[in-house]
Amino acid sequence: MQATPDRPARRIAHIDMDAFFASCELSRFPELRGSPMVVAGRAAYAPRRQADGAWVFSRLRDYVGRGVLTTATYEARALGVHSGMPAMKAARLAPDAVLLPVHFELYRSYSQQFKDAVRGVSAVIEDIGIDEVYADVSAVDGAADAVARRLKSAVADATGLTCSVGIAPNKLLAKLASDMDKPDGVTILDMADVPRRVWPMAASKINGIGPKANAKLASLGLTTIGDIAARDPGWLVEHFGRSYGSWLHRVSRGVDERALVTQSEPVSMSRETTFERDLHAVRDRDALGAVFTRLCEQVAADLQRKGYQCRRVGIKLRFDDFTTVTRDRTVVEPVADARTLRRVAGECLKRVDLARPIRLLGVKAAALQRPGAVSGDDRCQFELSFD
Repeated sequence: MQATPDRPARRIAHIDMDAFFASCELSRFPELRGSPMVVAGRAAYAPRRQADGAWVFSRLRDYVGRGVLTTATYEARALGVHSGMPAMKAARLAPDAVLLPVHFELYRSYSQQFKDAVRGVSAVIEDIGIDEVYADVSAVDGAADAVARRLKSAVADATGLTCSVGIAPNKLLAKLASDMDKPDGVTILDMADVPRRVWPMAASKINGIGPKANAKLASLGLTTIGDIAARDPGWLVEHFGRSYGSWLHRVSRGVDERALVTQSEPVSMSRETTFERDLHAVRDRDALGAVFTRLCEQVAADLQRKGYQCRRVGIKLRFDDFTTVTRDRTVVEPVADARTLRRVAGECLKRVDLARPIRLLGVKAAALQRPGAVSGDDRCQFELSFD
């Protein structure tokens, strides 16, 4: 965008909290700073306070089950563990790392404080996750570096936590920038920086190049962003299709015209759980029923807290052989109460062969609408799918 006196040059900031869940936990247990620590598992791994007031912490070697790490401190990451890694595998790599259970209410509270702090600098933000946002800082006074420092100070004052900030002419480059100097970093990029600073980066750093696309790029000899940029756009279209090939051509050159999405409606709300051991529909009927009811209650609470009803209810099951099955049903009247969700989800469950032991169970509410909204020709409905 060409800058004018009435329209400043576009500057987009991406603000990304550093090891967010772990940092929230360290605010509670500052004595763990500098130590390998991971977040995973249940309340059974909660710290215990001794008579002298000192805390006794569980260790990763104590973990039993099939969960995954929610996060890890940078010290734990140096030992080879990372978020999304199976906890039992992580325990083999870092058995002495401190293990803390997930504490989502704490994280939501810090997330709200962080986002309110960013809004204090720029009211134009796009909320893209519990620990990251975009902010349009085009109209904020000061050089880009000074604006980034102002954002970091606002977040630190509000939460006591650190974040990394990238500022660039668009969302694509801003997100790449925020990851260049983690943790607690500031990176400023402009279009002139793309060849020198962006092209050497791995192609997978671009949000939208997933594992399958990255593998195909690598098979064609394209491993960096610069490798993609060097290819003729027609060649990219030939190998990746018109839409994706054209997109690769643009983003490899740092071109991104997406606007900030400052308001959005959720597509669905869901809850799911992976069992510590496989459960059988007959032998573990009571345990499964209790979990099923709790999931419906949690989805209902989410709907009511955020002011939505749903017109489609679905279930998800993953069996011991990792086969995943989903079923859904549309209801005549929109619902948000746990009892009705449980009844409709139960009807979906009857349409599934439950001969195999169950590894994971989930409940989902879709086709969301506000109470009193007119559904008309079902414009408010969305396709139900469990990712």
